[in-house]
Amino acid sequence: MQTRKMKKQQITSSVAGLLVAAFSVITISAQTSEPQQPRKRPALVVGIVVEGLTMDYLDLLRTHFGEGGFKRLLEQGITVTDLDFGTPLDGAAASAMLFTGASPAVNGIPAATVYNTETRRAASVLLDPETIGNFTDETLSPKSLTASTIADELRIDGGGLGYVYAIAPDAAEAIILGGHTGNSAFWINDATGKWATTTYYKDLPAPAQNLNHREPNEYRLDTLQWVPSVAIDKLPDLPSYKKLYPFRHTFPRTTTARYKAYKNSPAVNSDITRLASEYVAALSLGSRESTDMLNLGYTLRPFLYARDADTRAEAMDSYLRLDRDLARLFSVIDEKGPGMDRTLVFVSGTPLTNRSRRDDEKWGIPFGEFSSRKAVSLLNMYLMAIHGNGEWVSGYHDGQLYLNHKLIKERNKDLRSMRDESARFLTRMSGVTNAWTIDDVLDRRATEQPDALRRNTAVASAGDVFVTIAPGWQETDDDSDLDTPHTTVRAASATAPAFILNPGSKPATISTPVDARTLAPTVCGLLRIRSPNGASLPRLRW
Repeated sequence: MQTRKMKKQQITSSVAGLLVAAFSVITISAQTSEPQQPRKRPALVVGIVVEGLTMDYLDLLRTHFGEGGFKRLLEQGITVTDLDFGTPLDGAAASAMLFTGASPAVNGIPAATVYNTETRRAASVLLDPETIGNFTDETLSPKSLTASTIADELRIDGGGLGYVYAIAPDAAEAIILGGHTGNSAFWINDATGKWATTTYYKDLPAPAQNLNHREPNEYRLDTLQWVPSVAIDKLPDLPSYKKLYPFRHTFPRTTTARYKAYKNSPAVNSDITRLASEYVAALSLGSRESTDMLNLGYTLRPFLYARDADTRAEAMDSYLRLDRDLARLFSVIDEKGPGMDRTLVFVSGTPLTNRSRRDDEKWGIPFGEFSSRKAVSLLNMYLMAIHGNGEWVSGYHDGQLYLNHKLIKERNKDLRSMRDESARFLTRMSGVTNAWTIDDVLDRRATEQPDALRRNTAVASAGDVFVTIAPGWQETDDDSDLDTPHTTVRAASATAPAFILNPGSKPATISTPVDARTLAPTVCGLLRIRSPNGASLPRLRW
């Protein structure tokens, strides 16, 4: 009995000794191991927004891309296949959502242009009479952007020592990418083709100024041509008849929309890439104590200025050219900048436009024309019959109808009731599938995506009635862009792909839908800075 007890004590002592030894080893190991050093913040951040980028074309052309552009993003980066914007947005509103992490209801940017009830015309959402334009008559600033951006938070974090530059084809997108604290934002003037900016920004980088004098678009476009960059029979998914007549586009002086057509072509992407490359080298981006940022806007919008409504060949060529532009930019960062191993790149598409050239009639698909001017006139006559003479309707813009609030108040009429009357009348018009009041939108009763529509509606600039035009119908008389060819309405998905190329991050693919508002906090998380002040969603994890 005593022997058995002694053996039990010996075993217990042995186990205890082994445990003490094990813990000692663990302790010694923990004490001797070096603490993991945090990865250095990137020296340069490059934010790229590509209007109209789709995953479909990236998959179709994957084998046709070189190694350094889209393929690099697809194979080495974090890929989000479906970045969800909620409802269709134009490039300016989508860019604002991406860079603020907030919807238009919070960031104040529902579209590039909004209706001015005083002038009764559409105007830039960034209109600011207190500023002066450089190389443009436009007076613009980011003051209407009511939330901070990634660029703002990065520059504030660096105490203003880091540089923030933005370049894009259009003014609204360039200014949104530049943010409130940016050094400069440049775009191309629609009327003159010059690279333009606003006195809101205090820096005038020499590369942009020099380009206006060295190679002015006024003369350069005289000889500029857009022809296929590869043999057209090499493009996939093209019917044989499309391969017989390769496209050829020019930008003659006789065309009123000369510069708009140029800004809708891959030529503008190449020019932005060239200017961005000069920025990297001439401004020594990525060489300062604080992180610098370069934000670029590209376009892959359907080319509306072609004779043929079928522009698949142009679209594929635009992707192939942009692929080479991205490769060229990344190469410049490696050779003349801080190197891609010290650069964070994020690229996001914006929803594809829900408009296209009309070719439905020759195929027997139902179509028609919705005249906004006629709709305004008929509605006003209807309201006069009920409420007496007067100009009850102010105007129409971008699918929204505006009532005359001043007259309604003077006549002691109920605004909500008049909105309801207007919506009921409009729904009976040919070419209108639905009409919703702003009250329906705010109460989340409008459309099949009531929450998304509410988020994407900026109340301060919203109309009284939202009109949904029938698919296949052509909307006429809207003064938003008189130089753009008439297009037909199509239902469109409000998604686009996004990529993050971050030093030290392993490749990953997220194929489930991701809210577009998560991109900003995700990028800020990788940079270890605060998210924009309007961003409410957590960062994306993979």
